[in-house]
Amino acid sequence: MREVEFPPRPSRLPLALIVLAVALIASVLIYRSQKPAPPPERVEVRGAPDVILAIRDLQKLETSSFHVEKVIEITEHQKSVFGLVDSKDALLLVAVGEVVAGVDFDKLDPAAVQHDWPKKSVTVTLPAPEIFHARLDNAATHVYSRSTDTLAKRNEALESKARLEAENSMRDAAIKGGILTRARVQADRSVRATLRSLGFDQITIAFRDK
Repeated sequence: MREVEFPPRPSRLPLALIVLAVALIASVLIYRSQKPAPPPERVEVRGAPDVILAIRDLQKLETSSFHVEKVIEITEHQKSVFGLVDSKDALLLVAVGEVVAGVDFDKLDPAAVQHDWPKKSVTVTLPAPEIFHARLDNAATHVYSRSTDTLAKRNEALESKARLEAENSMRDAAIKGGILTRARVQADRSVRATLRSLGFDQITIAFRDK
């Protein structure tokens, strides 16, 4: 009988080497599973609040108003009969109105705000208080008397001139009465309250001269 030859079988790894490789892989997997994950990256940015926008949000802060009543007498002198006769057209106006003052924060210059957020300190130079308007109450303002000499020509624009004079007179009276000083005090209080709400503790407020 003829003997059949089979090809040689590949050599097997020693059992100890296989066990060692399996143990090494298992150790690596166990180490990775037990290694704590790195904490998530956290970035915190804290900047100073936008002081300019916060103050400008106050817009035109009407901080003080005066109720004013004035009697305005206006007379227009005329010449008639070739300049030989003096005549006049006169009007007496009882004017009632309101003068309002405050600070226009749209005029706030960014360079006028200096702040140190870590120290919670801020210095602000505000626009000067101003008169926003001197406005007549048309319902309460009226012509008390009107007289026109026989030889005088009635000037229909006289009442308009009297009303304009009344507004200017009320404006001057309010300024002399201290309306701008009151406006300054009220603006200071309002801005301080706004800055405190933003987190500032040390607050310095000044006003421009004009």
